Amino acid sequence: MADFNPAFDKMIVDEGGYVLHTIPGDTGGMTYAGIARNPNPQWPGWNLIDNGAIDNPLLTGMVRNFYKVEFWDRVRGDEITQQVVAENIFNFGVNTGIKVAVKLAQLIVGATPDGSVGDKTLQKFNTIDGEAFKKAYALAKITRYADICNKNRTQSKFLLGWIQRTLRGLK
Repeated sequence: MADFNPAFDKMIVDEGGYVLHTIPGDTGGMTYAGIARNPNPQWPGWNLIDNGAIDNPLLTGMVRNFYKVEFWDRVRGDEITQQVVAENIFNFGVNTGIKVAVKLAQLIVGATPDGSVGDKTLQKFNTIDGEAFKKAYALAKITRYADICNKNRTQSKFLLGWIQRTLRGLK
């Protein structure tokens, strides 16, 4: 079965580490360790950050728990047998949202693209060749990123970073 810990370690690097920032044009708004405030205003870590406790060790655990519950568990990462498949879906889900990541993965494995990992999708995730999945998924992700930029030119400034993230996932 896939392991959350190495998947998290790779993803947090892709998200820029434990950094608080706001990037102009990023619809997520203020972000800490990749957790965007606008779509996640109820995340309890914001209370610590707002009170200046950004160096509080509890914050690291809150970040890890957030990603485990909101992303890894939702893609059923612990039930995916191949680490490479679980890591790629999880990492892309963090970047684009779970439904988008799962739908794209479902298209790759020939499952119904409904954005939810049910038993049939899980079975297909567990029987596909991991290396073939990783390559096909990378191409599909880059196509998705290009579509985003073609629909909204203001997002083009993120394209190179998104492609670099995708290419790191091929290693």
